[in-house]
Amino acid sequence: MSTVKSLYHIVINTKNREMTIPEESKRELYAYMHGIIKNSGCTLIRMNGIPNHIHLLVDLSSQLSLSQFMHNLKRSSSIWAKKRSDLFPDFVGWGKEYYAFSCSMGQKDAIVEYIKNQEAHHGVVPFDKEMGEMTTDNGCEFHVYD
Repeated sequence: MSTVKSLYHIVINTKNREMTIPEESKRELYAYMHGIIKNSGCTLIRMNGIPNHIHLLVDLSSQLSLSQFMHNLKRSSSIWAKKRSDLFPDFVGWGKEYYAFSCSMGQKDAIVEYIKNQEAHHGVVPFDKEMGEMTTDNGCEFHVYD
């Protein structure tokens, strides 16, 4: 039997990076997204964020491509959040892009801690600066606008 471990640190942002995920409602969104991830045959290791973006550490199923997984996750969660206007009154959808970086098991614990501490981290570092550094460190380009 084949064994595959495919860890990805993924970041998705709201449309125009607007603050549309209320702190008091984010757990409901995370629970819904966790269900999508689980039903996709993937394993969520950690998820957290602030009102304009979410970080996920996911073990991607070998049966899915990253683009298939992200399309389903963003589409399904966007439809759900728009229907739940009682919880997400300003949510208009996710931004066009996403950022995904493969990582090793040796990086897992550090990434989990990083994701856990998003609120404190963004009290000091704005999203654009964070993503600019993260994408550069991983040999990618950061898009300033949607």
